[in-house]
Amino acid sequence: MDLLNALVVFLNFVFVPAVSYGAQLALGALGVTLIYGILRFSNFAHGDTMAFGTAITILCTFGLQALGITFGPLPTALLALPVGIVATALLLLGTDRVVYRFYRERKAAPVILVIVSMGVMFVMNGIVRFIIGVGDVTFADGARFLVSARGFQEWSGLEEGLAIRSSQAITVVTAAIAVALLFWFLNHTRTGKSMRAFSDNEDLALLSGINPERVVAITWIIVAALATTAGVLYGLDKSFKAFTYFQLLLPIFAAAIVGGLGNPLGAIAGGFVIAFSEVMLTYAWRKVVLYALPEGWAPDGLLQLMSTEYKFAVSFAILIIVLLFRPTGLFRGQSV
Repeated sequence: MDLLNALVVFLNFVFVPAVSYGAQLALGALGVTLIYGILRFSNFAHGDTMAFGTAITILCTFGLQALGITFGPLPTALLALPVGIVATALLLLGTDRVVYRFYRERKAAPVILVIVSMGVMFVMNGIVRFIIGVGDVTFADGARFLVSARGFQEWSGLEEGLAIRSSQAITVVTAAIAVALLFWFLNHTRTGKSMRAFSDNEDLALLSGINPERVVAITWIIVAALATTAGVLYGLDKSFKAFTYFQLLLPIFAAAIVGGLGNPLGAIAGGFVIAFSEVMLTYAWRKVVLYALPEGWAPDGLLQLMSTEYKFAVSFAILIIVLLFRPTGLFRGQSV
């Protein structure tokens, strides 16, 4: 029984949160890797793109709730999500037309576009703060738990109860659907194949008659959908705060680079590698070990390698190690 209790504690505080967080990072990293693979630059405004899409979704959610429209046991934010995606797509398409296209037409070096994206990042951050403020915003409604700790204890007879929040289950399911749709689009549609061809060899794609501006526009629309979905799922799972999404930029880029920048499959794998690394290295393992070891072998400390305040340091360390020893990532993407 003690081993089963240890397993439940592990699932409760390590596995389930890491899977949920990994799905969020994977969606964010997919957006980063698409921009790098097709538009050839690292978009530092991606975190604030997620924040913008989430802010619009939150405002629409509050509007629906004020009208008495809900989604039953599911969060109302899922009904508002398409509005957030459309608004974010319009913002990104407008930004590309006003800002990025100028540098793209002049064949500017990727480092110039990176610097430009940092300027866009600050502007977006200001817009988000102006729209929704700087405080924590909680917008999750509907059923709170898919599996409650007390219900699990009564069912299993164990001391520890497994709790799975609805937001965690929704995150995994929504992310799986989004990834499946993206890979189907890239592999089975003419536009998706054009995007892959443009990413592999831009000059050859142009000679084949592919319209580069159409590819760029479709890329921004897909990135808007991925970024908004990732941001909303993260906000439902935790809470929304504009500056938090700027901080998420580090683990998202780490996930994209660890998996292989420019490789969509690598972005997904990298998201889970970063998530599990962060959670496992910052979790206090004492309770798991107490159940797993014989009586009298209890450790004195918390068995925590580092405080949760340093979880982003884990992403940074992994990022540095990968850049030093395998710059193409696990799935051999493009080197940075």
